[in-house]
Amino acid sequence: MAVDARILIVARDDVRAGPLAEGLDRLGWRTITARGPYAALAALGDLPIEAVIVDLASAGPETQGLARRLKAAVAPRRLPVIAIGDPDGDQRNQAFDLTLSPPLHPSQAALRLESLVRTAVAEEEFELRLETFGDRGRRLDLPETSEAPVRILAVGEPAPQFLALSNALQSSGAEVVGAFTAYTAFDYLHERAFDAVVLWAGDSQQEALSIAAGMRRNTRLFHIPALLYLKAESYVTMSEAFHRGISDVASPQTPEVETAMRVMELARSFRRGESIRAALEKARSSGLMDAATGLFTRDLFAAHLARLSKAAVERARPLSICVLRIAEKADTAWARQNGWLDRAIPQIGSMVGRLVRVEDTPARLATEVFALALPATNQNAARAAAERIAAVISCTAFDAGDDRPPFVCEFDIGVAEVQPGEGAVKALERAAASALKRDAV
Repeated sequence: MAVDARILIVARDDVRAGPLAEGLDRLGWRTITARGPYAALAALGDLPIEAVIVDLASAGPETQGLARRLKAAVAPRRLPVIAIGDPDGDQRNQAFDLTLSPPLHPSQAALRLESLVRTAVAEEEFELRLETFGDRGRRLDLPETSEAPVRILAVGEPAPQFLALSNALQSSGAEVVGAFTAYTAFDYLHERAFDAVVLWAGDSQQEALSIAAGMRRNTRLFHIPALLYLKAESYVTMSEAFHRGISDVASPQTPEVETAMRVMELARSFRRGESIRAALEKARSSGLMDAATGLFTRDLFAAHLARLSKAAVERARPLSICVLRIAEKADTAWARQNGWLDRAIPQIGSMVGRLVRVEDTPARLATEVFALALPATNQNAARAAAERIAAVISCTAFDAGDDRPPFVCEFDIGVAEVQPGEGAVKALERAAASALKRDAV
């Protein structure tokens, strides 16, 4: 058994599961395959599986019931379950988080897995924050499920095939907005909220791919799914499309109604994730945060960290803690002595809060010391995150007065992953000691 498996595939044969498992393994999403429900439940009991993929064609009857059993088996850990099959458009009693049409390309699966796993971790974090904030008399607003029609942006020239897809989307209940050029598309994306984007790759396939790549480079547009609608003849490969940030690929050879359901399925998954992220963002206005930076206060962080540590054990997920301490440099010392560092701290803290994922917990432990609690994150990934934050802030110039050039801030970084049997406070102490040690060096 693959003891480091992250993804469980449930399928009775390898027609679809074999190539998918091989491709996901190459992409770093180590897989294990179960041939039936009992083997699947056993794997969940033995391994820290992050998500499940169910092949509807070979998983046997009652796949909806199987999905619910798999989710219940690992509670309170949230378990995303993806189905490989044709979306039916009926969302009632839907047990799957997402249904993707075959053939499922490994790169496509990896993109959806990353998104769904992050949403699951964010849901877990929101549940914990409800308790932490509730203990202090603050009730967070629950995630809001929008009843408004799904809004789709359709980008491309009005070819007959593309218009047919737009009509099918409208018949499915979506509100479709058309954009003929990339410039118009990005104007719409920055002005309005969309649940999915359809890119018509008619005679300008590279332009469609460029739009998708541009969306992935924008933090506000990063999560919006994009379906690439290809002409019957195309030189664009699946690997290239998914590498550029495409969420799904279809062609006019596929019935418009089926393609429309695929777009609606992506939009449904996106809207759910956005509701969780929005609910977590609202915690910043709870009145409990540090007034200057908008981060968790030291006491609030300590209370939430204890809850995070306990939950990490219950959910069999890693938990890492980072400490970022403003490094002692000549310019920084001068800025501190003359009061300019104190003026920069609110901006630095705000940047720390904006550079972490919504499910992470950033805190201000002292005047010049910040901490991060990163759920479902191992030590290597946590160090990469802390170094990325430090690198961005170190490129920012802070005011030092009219008669002196701006100064920059660098950080001493300490990172620790909570070990089995270790309390969160101990891990925080290890991270802090590591940051102090780097300063001494």
